[in-house]
Amino acid sequence: MDDKIKFNIEFPIHASPQLLYQYISTPSGLSEWFSDNVNSRGELFTFIWDDSEEQAKLLNKKSGERVKFRWLEDEEDDQSYYFEIRIQVDEITKDVSLIVTDFAEEDEVDEAKMLWDNQISSLKHVLGSV
Repeated sequence: MDDKIKFNIEFPIHASPQLLYQYISTPSGLSEWFSDNVNSRGELFTFIWDDSEEQAKLLNKKSGERVKFRWLEDEEDDQSYYFEIRIQVDEITKDVSLIVTDFAEEDEVDEAKMLWDNQISSLKHVLGSV
């Protein structure tokens, strides 16, 4: 299996970090924009889209700041890939951004970035920050 490439994308968002954190860290928040439904049992999150589902383990989170997940299929393959959604607040302007870190196959990086772009657009719509 080819090594995946790590990438970061920054999305400016007009919302308070506290509100944003609820949308990136809770099953109910994630099901508003990330997938059709999200269930969690402890550190295990199940993301459901139409007729498919994927499970991810919550690797760590820092309240009001970030969440980091690893898809179980990557864990089973002994891969150290993950995806992280981090809230960043500019100290001077107080502008809020979401920084997404993810991994994709070399020939799928653009597609993965587009997918995140669509997901974050959905989040902005839910937040009313379009």
